[in-house]
Amino acid sequence: MRNRDTDLVRRLDWFTIFLYIGLVLAGWMNIFAAVYNEDAGNIFDISQKYGKQMLWIVAAGIIAISIIIIDSKFYSGLSYPIYLAVLGLIVITYFIAPDIKGARAWIEIGDFRLQPSEFSKLATSLVLARYLSGYGKKITDFSTLFRASIVILLPILLIILQNDTGSALVYGAFLLVFYRLGMSGWVLVAVVYTVFVFSFSIIYNSWFVSLGVMLLAYGVYWYHARTNKFSSLYMYGIIAVFIIPWAIQQYFELQLPEFMPFAIGLVLLLVPAIMYIYKKKSKIIFLTYFLTVASLGFTYSVDYIFHDVLGAHQQSRIRVFFGLESDPKGLEFNVIQSKIAIGSGDFLGKGFLQGTQTKNNFVPEQSTDFIFCTVGEEWGFVGSTIVILSMLLLILRIMFLAEKQRSQFSRIYGYCVASILFFHFLVNIGMTIGLMPVIGIPLPFFSYGGSSLWGFTMLLFIFIKLDSDRDVLIQ
Repeated sequence: MRNRDTDLVRRLDWFTIFLYIGLVLAGWMNIFAAVYNEDAGNIFDISQKYGKQMLWIVAAGIIAISIIIIDSKFYSGLSYPIYLAVLGLIVITYFIAPDIKGARAWIEIGDFRLQPSEFSKLATSLVLARYLSGYGKKITDFSTLFRASIVILLPILLIILQNDTGSALVYGAFLLVFYRLGMSGWVLVAVVYTVFVFSFSIIYNSWFVSLGVMLLAYGVYWYHARTNKFSSLYMYGIIAVFIIPWAIQQYFELQLPEFMPFAIGLVLLLVPAIMYIYKKKSKIIFLTYFLTVASLGFTYSVDYIFHDVLGAHQQSRIRVFFGLESDPKGLEFNVIQSKIAIGSGDFLGKGFLQGTQTKNNFVPEQSTDFIFCTVGEEWGFVGSTIVILSMLLLILRIMFLAEKQRSQFSRIYGYCVASILFFHFLVNIGMTIGLMPVIGIPLPFFSYGGSSLWGFTMLLFIFIKLDSDRDVLIQ
C-alpha cells in the first residue's frame, strides 16, 4: 500500500498543483484586501468573506485529495449519472431557489449559497469526453456533432431558464474543443460571423445590415460564377433590381416592409443559383443562397428579440456596451470604477491593503466578478501581468499534458478543462477593463464563492488524476 501511495504521489503533476495553490492563495489575499475592514476580526473570522473563503479553500483541498485517491476509471464510468444528477439539481434549483437579482440559480443552505450550474461544466466535460472517445466517433460526422451538441445544449437551456445567461455563455468554450478534435474551422468562422451580424443588427438599421449581407453574398456568387457570362450579367441585374425597389420606396415614401427589396433580390438570386448548381454541380452557390436567407432572417429576428423578448434592463446593458446610450451612474458604473481602480495602480501598484478605490468600496462586486480590480490597483501592472501569465501558464500546461495522454477520454477531458478556464479568464478580465460585456462570470480560483472554487477545483483535479494514469487506457 505504501509503495502504491508513493508511486501515485510521484506520478502527480506537481507543477500544475503548485500553480493551482498559488492562484488560490493569491485569490484569497485579494478577497481579503477587497473586503478588508480595520474593525473586523482576524483573518479566520468566518463572519467576513475572507474567513468563509478560507473555509472553502480548506474544503477544496479535501475535495482535491479525495479526487486523487479515487480510481481514474470512476470518472469515465459514472460520467452519465453525474451529468444527469447535476441537470436534475439545476431543475430542482429553479423551483426551490429564491429570486436573487432576477436569477433563480442558488440553493440557500444557511448562510451558504450553492450554485449547481458551476458543476454542470464539469459534468458536461465528462460526458463529452466519454461520448467522443467512443469507438468510431468523429466530430466531422454530422450525427456525432449533433449528439455532442445536444449534450451541451441541455444545460444551456436549463441555465437560461434560471435567467443566468452569463453562465450559459460559458458553454461556447466547447466549440474550441470541437475545433481541436477536427471540426471544420468554417464553423468557428460562422459563429464569429453570427456574432458580427447580431452586433451590427443592434448598432445599425436592419436595412443597412441587410445590404451588407446581400453584397457579401453577391460577391461570393460572382466570384464562383465569374466565368459564366450569363451569371455575371444576371448578377448585375439582381443588384439593379435590389436597388430600384428601395429607391422607389424612398422617393415616393411608400409604406412597405423594410425587407421587401431584399425579398425580391433573394427570389431572383434563386433562379441563377439553381441553374448554376444544376450545370456545374457546385454546392457553393446553394450554400451562399441558403446562408444569405438565414442571415437576413436572423438580422430581422434580432430586432424582434431585442425589443420584444429581452427585458428593459438587458436592452439597456447591451446599448451601453455598444455605446448607444450612456449611463455612468447606473449600468456603466461598475466598469468605469473598475477601469479607474486598475489604472490607478500604475506600474507597481499602491501596495497590499492600500487601494483607495478598494477601501472606499467604489467598485461593486469587487470580491466576486470584479476581483481583478483589486489586483490591478494594489499590485499594479506588474502584479496584473504575473496573474495573467500564471493563468495562461496553467492553461498551456493543461494543453501540454492533454496531448501526452494515451487515453482519448483523458485527452478530450483535458481540452475541455483548458477551454473552460480560458473562456472564464478571457471574459472576466476583459469585462473588468471594458473590452467584454459584463455577464457576471467568476475569475477562476480568484473570485469569492464556494461553488465556483469547488467547481474549478474538481474540474482541474480530475484531470490531474487522469494525467497521473496517462499510460492507462480509460474507456
